[in-house]
Amino acid sequence: MPKMKSKKALTKRIKVTGSGKVTRHHAYVSHLAPHKTHKQKRHLRKETTVSKSDYKRIKYLIQQ
Repeated sequence: MPKMKSKKALTKRIKVTGSGKVTRHHAYVSHLAPHKTHKQKRHLRKETTVSKSDYKRIKYLIQQ
């Protein structure tokens, strides 16, 4: 049986930290920006960690 392949689309969008946490970028940044406040856009630029409910599923998809 061949090896399982990781989902390349997902591996390009996330990063695994040294402690094993998975970071991601926020959604709602790419367009329709004028109606968002400066504070909202500033906070959306930062990375955040993946929620606990998604962590197990994502670890399976990236095969680590």
